[in-house]
Amino acid sequence: MSIQVSGLSFSYGENQVLDHVNFTAQDNQLLSILGPNGVGKTTLFRCILGLLNGYQGQILLDGTDIEGLGIEERAKLIAYIPQSHYPAFNYSVFDMVLMGTSVQVSAFSLPGKKQKWLVETALNRLGINHLKNRGFTRISGGEKQLVLLARALVQEAKILIMDEPTSNLDFGNQVRVLTEIKSLAKEGYTIVQSTHNPDQTFLFSDRVLAMKEGKVLASGTPGEIFTADLIHSLYGVDVEMESLYHDQARVCIPKGVVEEEREKEHLYQFCS
Repeated sequence: MSIQVSGLSFSYGENQVLDHVNFTAQDNQLLSILGPNGVGKTTLFRCILGLLNGYQGQILLDGTDIEGLGIEERAKLIAYIPQSHYPAFNYSVFDMVLMGTSVQVSAFSLPGKKQKWLVETALNRLGINHLKNRGFTRISGGEKQLVLLARALVQEAKILIMDEPTSNLDFGNQVRVLTEIKSLAKEGYTIVQSTHNPDQTFLFSDRVLAMKEGKVLASGTPGEIFTADLIHSLYGVDVEMESLYHDQARVCIPKGVVEEEREKEHLYQFCS
């Protein structure tokens, strides 16, 4: 499955949010859209999901224009994992995931054995089957994110759109969620996530789309586009880019911190 976005522009009234955005995401690939707040990442996702009309350009899901797809047809191709979710009722984890199978049954039918099997399989796949009888509102943030991911998996769509999946998670849960996402990409899913974290983006992503003010500043593999100049253009801060483990990872270090440590080292060498 693939997503192809060509010449996509969108405005809220006179406020242009997306300006001629182009990119392609393929299966077996995790594409990260990196950029500061307010650059149009969420609006881009809403256009891809068919939730916003009136855009210019074209969006193809596996070669089919989304404008020609109904809601159920889109749901069979693409699933959305929000940044956070606050249901009105304290549904069990099992029921929350089961909701993802609604596209597979008619409005007058109940989920059957297949749908319940899909839920069990997804919960086991993500290592959270022990939570299935717990209330969704009573579990941790990292566990909630894995539940929402399981709900997307039972939808059986091969394209996953994720809006800042590690936002507000502690470091351990960030790593767990991103590891699962990366694993799904290797298994053949097409995954597009938005993120603010350059270091994690470099470590986990296959390709990166860097955006600012609704425009694409850079696009390519992390190794191709990640530079100190790009980070400065995106976030307005001066950093030094440190390469680790033969460039398997890169870390952005604020220049002020680097200079302070160098001064300390110089003073220590002078005094000794």
